[in-house]
Order: sequence, then C-alpha cells, then structure tokens
Amino acid sequence: MVHGKKLANEVLLPSVLEDDDDAERESEKLQLGERSSSQTEVDVRGPEDQRSSPDENLLDGGKRQGEKDEEEEEELGGQEHVTSDEDNDTDLELTGEEDAYDLTGQMSYMKACDMLQVVPASCFLQHMQSSELVMKHRGLGPQGTKALAVPLVTNTSILRLNLQDNWMEGMGGAAVAGMLKENYYITEVDLSDNSLGDFGARAIAGMLKENNTLVSLNLSGNRFTDRSAEHLGPALITNTRLQHLDLSYNALGERAGQNLGASLSENTGLRSFSLAWNGIRGRGAVLLAMGLGGNVFLRTVNLSCNGFGKEGAIALGQALKENNVLEELNVSNNRIPPEGAIRLAVGLKVNKTIKSLNIGRNPILNAGCCGILKSIQENPNSAMEALDFSDITVNQDFEDLYTAVKEMFPVLRVNHGGRTGKFRKAKA
Repeated sequence: MVHGKKLANEVLLPSVLEDDDDAERESEKLQLGERSSSQTEVDVRGPEDQRSSPDENLLDGGKRQGEKDEEEEEELGGQEHVTSDEDNDTDLELTGEEDAYDLTGQMSYMKACDMLQVVPASCFLQHMQSSELVMKHRGLGPQGTKALAVPLVTNTSILRLNLQDNWMEGMGGAAVAGMLKENYYITEVDLSDNSLGDFGARAIAGMLKENNTLVSLNLSGNRFTDRSAEHLGPALITNTRLQHLDLSYNALGERAGQNLGASLSENTGLRSFSLAWNGIRGRGAVLLAMGLGGNVFLRTVNLSCNGFGKEGAIALGQALKENNVLEELNVSNNRIPPEGAIRLAVGLKVNKTIKSLNIGRNPILNAGCCGILKSIQENPNSAMEALDFSDITVNQDFEDLYTAVKEMFPVLRVNHGGRTGKFRKAKA
C-alpha cells in the first residue's frame, strides 16, 4: 500500500511532492541540530553543572554576558523545537506511517485536495468503501480528478467507477489512466462526456496495454479524432481482458476505420463494441467491415449513424459470410441504398449466428427490405429473431413474404415504418 501511494503521488502530483520533500529534509536538519546540541551540552557540563551557580559557569569558559546568549539560544531552541514538531506532523502525512492508519484513504484524499487547492467531494468521502462509485455531473475538472485518483490507487472496495460528464479533459483522463495502471480491483469504468481529446486517448491506450482487470470501458463523447484511433488501435491488439468498449459520439473518421479495422481482426477479448455516431465512411468503412469479418469473439456491434453507404454495406455482406460468431449488428442511419442492402443480404444467406439486424432509417426502400427477408427465407439454418426496418415503408408484397417466412421461423419479429396503401377503403 505504501509503494502504491508513493507511485501515485510521483505520477499525479510531482511538483507538490517536491516541495514536501524539501520540507521533510529541512525538518530532518532541525532534528539533527537539536540532537547534536543537546548531546554536546550533557557531555561538557553534565547534570551537576546545570545546577551550579553562575560563578561556577566560569569553569566552562563562559562569561556572565554569555549566560544571556545561552538563554537566548534556549529560547530559540524552543522555537526550533516547536517548528520541528509541526514539520514532523507534515512529514508523517506523506510517509508510509499514514497508510497504516488511513485504511479508507480519506486522509490521503484530503491531503491531495489541499495540495491541489480543490474542494473535497463529500459524495466521494461517503462512498469510498462502496463497491460502486457514481459521480456524474459533478464538475470535478482536471484538478478534482487528480485528487480523486490519488486514494483510488490503493482502494480495494470500489469495483465500478462512473465519472461521466465531469469535464476532466486530457489531464484528468491521464490521472485516471495512471490510477488504473496500479489499481487491480476496478473492473468497470465510465468516462463518457469528459472531453478527453487525443491526449486523454493516448493515456488511456497506454493504460490498456498494462491493465489486466478492466472488463468494461465507456469512452463515448470525448472528442476523439483519427489520431486517437492511432493510439487505441494497437492497445486493442495487446489487451485481451477488455470485453465491452464504447467509442460512440466521437469524431472518428475514415483513417480511424482503417486503424480500428486492423485491430478488430486481431483482437481476442472484445464481446461488444460501439462506434455509433462517428464519421466512418469510404475506405475506412470497408476496412472496418473486413476486420469485423476476421474477428471470432465479438457478439454485439453498433455501427449506426456513420456513412457506410453502398461500398460499406457490400463489405459487411462479405463479413457476414465469414463471421460465425456475431449475434447483433446495428447499421441504421448509414445511407445504405437498396442495392447495398441486397448485397448485404448475400451474407445472411449463409450466416448461422446473427440473431438481430437493425438496418432502419436507411433509404433501402421496399426492395431492400424484401431482399433481406428473402435471404433469410433461403437460409434454413438462419438464427434471425429480429429485423428492424424503422422508418422504412413497405408494401403488400413484403407483408405476404413476411407471412411465408414467419411459418419457417415462428420467433422472427419484424419492425418497419408502416405499409403503403393500408388506409384504402376495404372491399365489401
């Protein structure tokens, strides 16, 4: 525990601790000075000389005028002694002796807040020994996050940490990343909506290369760019423990799709992955789909609200031919045309594992919906249970086809944007 705290302080608060080290060295000098002066006095004068008359002090080579000097030195010595006691108290709070009594980490947190000049969070003090710490929308900022990270280095109670929307920025994200390199108890972390940026992404990537306990990580809404993906991509190859990663609502573009696609093909840990609400398109979408086809561990993938278009949909169709592990795929809002949907459906003719496909809010029209439904009809080994065609209108031909497919797959549920002509007056 002492080593963990020392390391955390060196990583998170170097400038402050340098000042404390200077204070500690000054305190030790004062203590050594007191000890040497007291030993000299006893050796030279002895206990009996201390009770002798002023005249007898002449035997020691002193003078009556020197007696005043000795009294002044005693007064100064007393002041030095008081100052030394205060310094000792300060030093004790920074040494390992504190850790033996500060089992909750409250003292180290208060000390960190004092050094960083931030107000301690009462919510944190109240829940330091809980298994889950939820501190959303608290406005911690970079400094408040640094203070929070200091006691978390050695905390063994908190298993789930939620710091959503605290504007911690890159420096705060780096503090949390440094803490997670040392803490081997926290398994779930939510850092969404914190404006970590590329600097924070690099720190998080470095942490993922060392941390072996984190299972779930939410990095949604952190202004990550393609440069962030350059750091996160290699980390996803190295880390085999992380199972759930959310990178939605960022600014990841075409190059990010290329980097993450290459990483997905080699990743052996992820079970669910979200890239919703980014700007992945073009060649990035194609390479990302190819990486998805080579992954044999992912179960759930959310690619909604990007720009896959026709080429991306074709690549996804090929990925579904190769991948026999994926169970849920969301490609809604991706500007996929009817031809892209039909080409994607080619993969559904042979896929045996996918259970849910959301391709709603795409301009695939009735033709695209029928193409996907026919591919399932032609695959007797299909595991499909839910098709989502939200905001896409269909006609009676689709309804008739769905009725036929429903006989083969009774559990299949289809959601669409309504049927054209359903308000026509019924025949007598």
